[in-house]
Amino acid sequence: MIFSRFFKALSQIGDRRFQRVLLIGVGLTLALLVAAYALFLGLIQWAVGDTSTLPLIGEVTWLNDLLGWGSFLLMMILSAFLMVPVASAITSMFLEEVAQAVEDRHYPGQGPALKVPFGEALRDTVNFLGVLIGANLLALIAYAIFTPFALFIFWALNGYLLGMEYFQLAAMRRIGRAGAKEMRRKNRLTIWAAGTLMAMPLSVPLINLVIPILGAATFTHIFHAIASRSARGPNG
Repeated sequence: MIFSRFFKALSQIGDRRFQRVLLIGVGLTLALLVAAYALFLGLIQWAVGDTSTLPLIGEVTWLNDLLGWGSFLLMMILSAFLMVPVASAITSMFLEEVAQAVEDRHYPGQGPALKVPFGEALRDTVNFLGVLIGANLLALIAYAIFTPFALFIFWALNGYLLGMEYFQLAAMRRIGRAGAKEMRRKNRLTIWAAGTLMAMPLSVPLINLVIPILGAATFTHIFHAIASRSARGPNG
């Protein structure tokens, strides 16, 4: 079921609504990272000033430049690590459009979806971003201890988080938050496996930026498959 749903989602990647959400998510992510770097650099310049005094050396004027370039390299490294979770979280605010595009093409006649208030969607996005970044930062310890298995830990962790989040987003449009949580609980292993499939390309630059879109589309398909199976019953 998982692979067939994924390829269905992949076949729709040229949809204008998919591309619009991708551009918005990546654009806002880049703007956020640039703003964060500007703030960080400003704090360094404010703390150090134009000149600094070092023991045994005296007054120096090059420390500000050194810290500036050092902060740039640090932010480049962090941005490579944070780009995907930040883009995933920001893009999740606009995934309603992706899910609707999937339903318009593959599941017509569903009727209007439940609308999630913007404030609630923003809160969910902030919570998801915090969990995603926090979990990945803590996972750095596991990567260091279990280095040969670091990639598998990365896939399993992010697969679980992405799977739970994207299935929740897809399901709550149709059965509400409580119903989505219950369905997610009953199908946890399937959702985790599908999330892991989404997490595997996260380590591939550029391709990883498309994953939030494909994830939302894939889990919309998975939700409808599970809902259809549940409606038929065990003997359906």
